[in-house]
Amino acid sequence: MKNLKFLFLGFIVLLGFVIAGCSQQAQKPQESSAVPPDIKAIKDRGVLNVGVKYDVPKFGYKDPKTGKVEGFEIDIAHEMAKKILGNPDKVNLIAVTPKTRGPLLDNGEVDMVIATFTITPEREKSFNFSIPYFTDGVALLVKKDSGIKSFTDLNGKTVGVAQSATTKGAIEAEAKAKGIKVNVLEFASYPEIKAALESGRVQAFSTDGAILYGYLDDSTTILPDRFAPQNYGIAMKKGNDGLLKLVNSTLEEMQKDGTLQKLKEKWGLK
Repeated sequence: MKNLKFLFLGFIVLLGFVIAGCSQQAQKPQESSAVPPDIKAIKDRGVLNVGVKYDVPKFGYKDPKTGKVEGFEIDIAHEMAKKILGNPDKVNLIAVTPKTRGPLLDNGEVDMVIATFTITPEREKSFNFSIPYFTDGVALLVKKDSGIKSFTDLNGKTVGVAQSATTKGAIEAEAKAKGIKVNVLEFASYPEIKAALESGRVQAFSTDGAILYGYLDDSTTILPDRFAPQNYGIAMKKGNDGLLKLVNSTLEEMQKDGTLQKLKEKWGLK
């Protein structure tokens, strides 16, 4: 009788181990499936690929002397790497322009773009956009000796803007509203627009105000006019909803704990 009891107890213990093992096996797929596939791909790779500007002082700028890329948006990229991978340095910064940032997202070369990318209804049809992390308005940089004091003084003159940016449409809409005629010339980069302004090829350099401050020097001034408010968002590939949710929650945390404001102050942004 005792032997039967011991056999029965042994069977119960063995059954408990089997059930526990099965339970652990069943939990593993659930744990892995809890991580969205778009985020898992980044974790498996071990590095976050972020498209950033290399030519926008204060936001994303590559120092020609040191080769280091720094700025407000670069710091945000490091915060995203810290959130996803637990290490702010596990980020690969890839240079983008207004013309290349969309294609680089589409082909998967970058996981996200943090590059003064204005949120518009049209762009939201093609990409996932985060909540805004910075708001600015379109402004104008002119030479001090040009005699141009306001937007209306640009009647009959040429304004330089970046290719594929929202600035061209904003300038044309403002000119129509003011009843003047303005010619708009597009360039591949901001340094090219600044060079065109210095040579007289264009009479004004236009983009968002905070960007223009990075190109301000003793010979130029920024007009007081501000129009067409621009909300910057982090762009991701359409369908990467898990990543979008994580990015939004990270930005919200940065807003609540003051990190975002501290970074703006660090780079002299309002």
